[in-house]
Amino acid sequence: MPRSLWVLVIGMMINVTASSFLWPLNTIYIHEHLGKSLSVAGLVLMANAGASVVGNLLGGTLFDRLGGYRSIMLGIVISLSALIGLNFWHGWPHYVIFLIIIGFGSGIVFPSMYAMAGSVWPEGGRKAFNAVYLAQNLGVAVGAALGGVVAAVSFDYIFLANMLMYALFFLLALITYRGISIQPNIQTSVLQESKQIKNKSAFVSLLILCIGYMLCWVGYVQWMSTISAYTQQINITLNQYSLLWTINGALIVLGQPLIKPIVKRFENNLKKQMLIGLVIFMGSFAVAAYAGSFQGFLAAMIILTIGEMLIWPVVPTIADQLAPKGREGFYQGVVNSTGTAGRMIGPVMGGVLVDYYGMSVLFIFIIALLVIGMVTTVFYDYLTKRAADKAPGQIT
Repeated sequence: MPRSLWVLVIGMMINVTASSFLWPLNTIYIHEHLGKSLSVAGLVLMANAGASVVGNLLGGTLFDRLGGYRSIMLGIVISLSALIGLNFWHGWPHYVIFLIIIGFGSGIVFPSMYAMAGSVWPEGGRKAFNAVYLAQNLGVAVGAALGGVVAAVSFDYIFLANMLMYALFFLLALITYRGISIQPNIQTSVLQESKQIKNKSAFVSLLILCIGYMLCWVGYVQWMSTISAYTQQINITLNQYSLLWTINGALIVLGQPLIKPIVKRFENNLKKQMLIGLVIFMGSFAVAAYAGSFQGFLAAMIILTIGEMLIWPVVPTIADQLAPKGREGFYQGVVNSTGTAGRMIGPVMGGVLVDYYGMSVLFIFIIALLVIGMVTTVFYDYLTKRAADKAPGQIT
């Protein structure tokens, strides 16, 4: 693995560690400390994710225009400015405003990080994206573990820890990312970018695949929103809930030797790998539906983690394979924006379903969405295969 990828991986770990102090506890803070309903909490997270969608599309386009260093630094500066403000004002509605700005800034960073990873180690293929994914989850494990402990003392310290870690990320990027050479590709806007994509079949295939990816995130984000609040109602402590995310991140990092044979077997058939992951996701929510204790949710989280180890690295890998030369940033922006759209829709959808119908209906609904995700995954590459049959060698 090249040195430039190592510094990207370290930066991603610091970035996610910073955000993991806060994001697992957002719903709890809004619901328990600010006194708002789950539906309102869902709307707040929806606004945060909506800002991230805009940031994702802008970040991917900025990568193609300006290169990775400038786009990443822009996103970091925006997020860090909001985090400084959040340390002084975290009541209602200031919390919402700063959360939206943080979502926009972080949204710019992520597609640029993924696009840089694919560009600095193109021969690595899935390995480059898996390295970034592992760094993310190591950050989740560390941030969530420390976040639960810190929040038990005071939520004020959560905001401070988040800001300090992001300041460290800023310094790392400022010192090391400038030397990573990425050739920019000049374009003018997201709309022009989408109009100029030469391989429309590949782009449509990506959008179809991303529908399933988005639905996965609609389900996954329930663990950060409705399920997190539900665990508090059945007397699972804040430390225990944070421990679930620590186990999630640790299992992803430590479980790589166990998952490697499966990944190796399906390295030339990423579609099957994603389908298996979707089935495992459904099993996780089936277990969670009957869980009434910490042990039950722990089992569901372990199953969920196995599923995400198969799904999350696959989609950016496929996007990199589909992307025409010079459009890698935009394609990663599309992937990140659709995943963020799932995180945007999920909390408000889940909050409304739980408020009006209860948790049981939510779990059934999520499993149904994952079935739809399986259908889109099965058929996402139909157009590219058809185009390849008609004009071999034209599909990236």
